[in-house]
Amino acid sequence: MALGGYAGRVAHVDLTKRSTDYRPIPEDWARKYIGARGLGVRYVYEAGPTIDAMSPANVLCFMNGPLTGSEATMSGRMAVVTKSPLTGTVTDSHQGGWSAARLRWAGFDGLIFGGKAASPVYAYIADGKVEIRDAGDLWGKGAHETIKVLQERHGKDDLSVMAIGQAGENLVRFSSWLNENDRAAGRGGTGCVGGSKNLKAIVIKSARNYPRAANRDAWRTAHANALGKIMDESTITSPKKGGLSIYGTNMLMNVTNTIGALGARNSQETSFANAEKIGGEYVNEHYLIDDPTCHACPVACKKEVEVKEGPYKVKMESVEYEPAWSLGANCGNDDVASVAFMIDLANDWGYDAIEIGQAISAVMEATQREYIPAGEGVQWGDTQQMVEFMRQVAFRKGPGAKLADGIDAFTKSIGHPELAMTVKGQATPAYDPRGLKGMGLGYATSNRGACHLRGYSPASELGVIGLKTDPLAFEGKGELLKLLQDLHAFSDSLDLCKFSAFAEGADEYAEQYRVMTGIDKFDAGDVLIAGERIYNLERHYNNLAGFGEGSDTLPRRFTHEPSTSKGSMGQVCELDAMLEEYYRLRGWEKGVVPESKLKELQVV
Repeated sequence: MALGGYAGRVAHVDLTKRSTDYRPIPEDWARKYIGARGLGVRYVYEAGPTIDAMSPANVLCFMNGPLTGSEATMSGRMAVVTKSPLTGTVTDSHQGGWSAARLRWAGFDGLIFGGKAASPVYAYIADGKVEIRDAGDLWGKGAHETIKVLQERHGKDDLSVMAIGQAGENLVRFSSWLNENDRAAGRGGTGCVGGSKNLKAIVIKSARNYPRAANRDAWRTAHANALGKIMDESTITSPKKGGLSIYGTNMLMNVTNTIGALGARNSQETSFANAEKIGGEYVNEHYLIDDPTCHACPVACKKEVEVKEGPYKVKMESVEYEPAWSLGANCGNDDVASVAFMIDLANDWGYDAIEIGQAISAVMEATQREYIPAGEGVQWGDTQQMVEFMRQVAFRKGPGAKLADGIDAFTKSIGHPELAMTVKGQATPAYDPRGLKGMGLGYATSNRGACHLRGYSPASELGVIGLKTDPLAFEGKGELLKLLQDLHAFSDSLDLCKFSAFAEGADEYAEQYRVMTGIDKFDAGDVLIAGERIYNLERHYNNLAGFGEGSDTLPRRFTHEPSTSKGSMGQVCELDAMLEEYYRLRGWEKGVVPESKLKELQVV
């Protein structure tokens, strides 16, 4: 392939036959879908939208973008793409740290696993080859122990390991992949697909080998421009000065609570009285021990913490905002030490820390309302019960086993689906759409189920970026979400960290992509067209998978139960009005992509 930035090599691994075929990316696909998320979706689309997510026919893709592993700031992301066993949609979940860079340095744009191994295996990548090795001795171990064993076996130097835990082995539908930096590809159940294929881990051995830009002189300018945006002291990304760099993602806890957009007790409320006790400022003051970072990132949003006393002693990766909310405020829990402990458990057992907290909060409300026997439930804020329930889910034991198939399955089994704060089967994250209206539209129209990262409207609604909008206004949010969804689809395909968008924009993305690949012309407009193409391919996949008119919904709680918190008092989310504007701008027919739009974007 003539384009710069790509390794020109994807490993297609047949786990059934334990064989590997090395192929280039079709250049037409690279130009249309860029890399990482976009290309991964194309490969998943080729496998067929109607297949069972846990069948050997499903593919599990670990994909890089054309900037991965380069000097580009925040270019240490990898997209794990597959059909989700939780939602039935196409899904992509991104992982930071160093695993993505090492895969690129090893000479690969991606790894695509199909079939199913007859017994547990792991993939070993080194010297431009993929070997499938037995993992019988690793099966049954947590992700942390698995990674440690493989580091001892292959040496820590120049090594990255990604692994599933017991939740993935036991086919918990929201299980994840974790790497040695405790960075998780958390959402959508990608770890469950690994478990269904008997794929326990992926080991990558490679020294640094930075990709060279097609236009090296122009690259220096493009890189300096982008880096300057990130370093600017007026942005929240500014190293050691901006809020994201000082407090990490949990800088958002108190901000979101203040405006009445922090769901509490399964979103029965829109604020939490003790939010300060689980927020980033409190964590940094009492528990912070280090702030390591990912490949090519000066921001260092990861905040390593240690709880040295009490029943929840732990040294762990970071009390991130979304899981701190999910296992904290949304469960009526203000004990941040227990939150840190439970996030670490979720990582080790290998499942989505957002989803598990939301699942437990649904059980808590069911217990509160006496929909289930007290002996099968969990009380608000009971951290010991929460830990036990987490264990039951991971190992499919006792009452927790009902949750292993997802929140929708559990709430339907007890006859109260209204307790599920989900969209398309996936739990909503840490932004209540009664206080952040754009996020409601974002949840409803996300192609991977409820998600804040498809189009991160809080960046606008909270005033993080220059494009400031009123969080309580619903007019114009269709236009805002389309713009952000298309922009993020492109950056996810480069693959740059989502936080780059707090400082960079389409111009910086276009310039870096153009000079890295050597394409003659590519500007901000082309960025948005490529992003729109990727978003429409995902939507087309979902339409073919059975998601038609009426699939873009929100839990009734958000649209019919007014907020009672200061900042959003009396507000509900006006989804229908926002959808009308959004569909018109997308050119969709009530959520379905017409053939004319697919042809216009050259998807078909």
